[in-house]
Amino acid sequence: MNLSLVDIAYAQAAAAPKGPSIFETLALPAAFLAIMYFMIIRPQQKRAKDHSEMVTALKVGDEVVTSGGIVGRIRSVADSFVTIESLNSTLKVMKANVIGQTKVPEKSASK
Repeated sequence: MNLSLVDIAYAQAAAAPKGPSIFETLALPAAFLAIMYFMIIRPQQKRAKDHSEMVTALKVGDEVVTSGGIVGRIRSVADSFVTIESLNSTLKVMKANVIGQTKVPEKSASK
């Protein structure tokens, strides 16, 4: 008789808990991907677009800085190269290596 009570107790035991739903399983990775997109990928795409626009807008006379740290004034612009004059030397560099334009400070007339 005791043996049958044990069998009944096992039969009445609580069912195993259900696992998390598919939404709960995918919520954390989806949130991680969204954060990664807005914190890393999107700003990088914006910087690349801004650099591309700056490179296409280069013209003769602009003062620029190259990725190697050379500062000079553009003397000629070709399809993918620019010629930069820095001090007494002339350098031919790829447009992609121009990382920025230098701002020439304006002299104030109030002196």
